[in-house]
Amino acid sequence: MAEARPQLYDTTLRDGCQQEGMALTVDDKLAVAGHLDALGVGFIEGGWPGAVPRDTEFFARAKKELRLRNARLAAFGATRRPEVPVTVDPQVRALLVSGAPVITLVGKSHVGHVQRALRTTLAENLAMIGSTVRYLVHAGRRVFLDAEHYFDGHRLNRDYALEVVRTAAEAGAEAVVLCDTNGGSLPHEVAATVADTLAGTGAALGIHCHDDTGCAVANSMAALDAGAVHVQGTAHGYGERCGNADLFTLIGNLALKQGREILAPEQLARLADTGRAIAEITGLPPRSSAPYVGAAAFTHKAGLHAAALRVDPDLYQHIDPDRVGNAMRTLVSDMGGRSSVELKARELGYEVAAGSGEVARAAARIKELENEGYSFESADASFELLLREELAGGPERAPFDVESWQVSVARRRDGSERTEAAVRLRIDGVPLAATGSGNGPVNALDRALHQALDPFFPQLARLELVDYRVRVLTGDTGSGARARVLIGYHDGERRWGTVGVDGNTVTASWRALLDAVRYVLRDEDVAPDRSEAPLTIASAG
Repeated sequence: MAEARPQLYDTTLRDGCQQEGMALTVDDKLAVAGHLDALGVGFIEGGWPGAVPRDTEFFARAKKELRLRNARLAAFGATRRPEVPVTVDPQVRALLVSGAPVITLVGKSHVGHVQRALRTTLAENLAMIGSTVRYLVHAGRRVFLDAEHYFDGHRLNRDYALEVVRTAAEAGAEAVVLCDTNGGSLPHEVAATVADTLAGTGAALGIHCHDDTGCAVANSMAALDAGAVHVQGTAHGYGERCGNADLFTLIGNLALKQGREILAPEQLARLADTGRAIAEITGLPPRSSAPYVGAAAFTHKAGLHAAALRVDPDLYQHIDPDRVGNAMRTLVSDMGGRSSVELKARELGYEVAAGSGEVARAAARIKELENEGYSFESADASFELLLREELAGGPERAPFDVESWQVSVARRRDGSERTEAAVRLRIDGVPLAATGSGNGPVNALDRALHQALDPFFPQLARLELVDYRVRVLTGDTGSGARARVLIGYHDGERRWGTVGVDGNTVTASWRALLDAVRYVLRDEDVAPDRSEAPLTIASAG
């Protein structure tokens, strides 16, 4: 039997924005809210109107621009100030002006914070909570209270912490959210405190966990198992210090491990896409190993795994990745073998026979190349070119030949530098030369290749270099060490990568660049378009 459905509350746009490096514009916040709503969360906390000007603008624009189908927008703020009537407190007024149908108040539940941070009495703090909740409920708002530092406060003074919960619940709070603000609790502690609070107050409880012990998701689930009915988190676990409970991991665990009807199946299938879309907006790359939504969440590398996956994918996967909109991938490396090559080939759309000679040769060649320093894990394009050679029984006919290339760096008297690359190619036996200048040798070579080839192969114009990584390989030391270069590309539809290895970093880069061009032109029917392609020397600056 499925568990009860808890309220799913997202605080990416408020608590998540406290993460180092997170700086969202109002447009960004509106876009993130749209993705979260489409996913199916119940509540989206938009920020603190009245205290943060950008959040005030967000709520003003949200009234006109945000059309939420699944979620309710929540405004975050504090209770009234000590000794100030709730009806005249400007921060409370700003919460109402925001127009948000839901208001989440932060209230102190730790006696030390009441006395030393808030600088008021324990009785006045209870009055502040009760009067503010009651006032907002009477104004027609749904109200949650975030009981700040609750778990630390409960350990210090249980009776007062319970009284905070009772006060908010009796004033009309829909749920009192117990916050592990310092993130220092463990699952058994959270479960015991939630159970004790529920028994002592009878209030509807929520949970808000930070990840300072690495237990935010586990703590959140322990709270729900102990009786909480409301759970808060952020996309990718964004948040200050070690972050918050990862909303995507929570959703996956609740839906697929506990059978809770947290989202409809078609919404759950958007999980990975939602994670990618929000990461693009925030500019903070998610962990590739993140559960459910990470690029490596269903990726297999070891040969033993690959052999079993060929028989039954479920043998090494805890769920079908399609259920969360992700996909299984196979990494090809010297840790794998023929099974890894076979699975990867099929993943790329090639029909190969189990145990075939081509697969065996490809596996042997990969082991040899990786022993020299190559790595094909992030270089699918280079792997596919190698595979095609083995399937074809030898190198495929290239649409162009390289005669020579060179790079020069000139340093001017004013301290500036100019890097220029020159390439000499041959297309159908006809020589062609081109030059390109850029910010460093790799950029210059990339531009020179585009200048030479784009007029003949228009499909190359979509090829964009988006990532460049160099690693000095162990085994040699100093300037004579070998270098491995991994280059990432985007072709307008998807990302992929190539690899090159050499004792010279620029040569290793050149090999990876050539693989990229050959990968785009890999189909046999590709032929140069001579309609607008003069065979003259081109230059780019």
